[in-house]
Amino acid sequence: MRAGNYRGGPQPPRSTALYEAILRLGSLEECIRFFDDLCAVTELRTLEQRYDVACCLQEGKVYSEIRRETGASSATVSRVNRMLNYGQGQVAESVRYDLAHRPQTGPDAPDPGDDE
Repeated sequence: MRAGNYRGGPQPPRSTALYEAILRLGSLEECIRFFDDLCAVTELRTLEQRYDVACCLQEGKVYSEIRRETGASSATVSRVNRMLNYGQGQVAESVRYDLAHRPQTGPDAPDPGDDE
């Protein structure tokens, strides 16, 4: 059975032009400007919030803490958790990379002046 669109007909083939354009962006600033042009502020904030929720979930935080830190609803936290567990895996991979490469802060962080 073919997946249909909301009108009941077959879905058109996926266009890759957007994804190819994103791959051509050369800097964080270009990426921000691109998405600022393309998306409404509310769309961007929703995507940013979902990514922040994904980071919190990967860090092992509980729903109440995530809701407090991100402002996300419990439904959003649950939706992101489902995506991390049953999605394609790319967001989880990206979040794991970001967490592994995040500068350490706090009392246990290495001193930036130390050359150990």
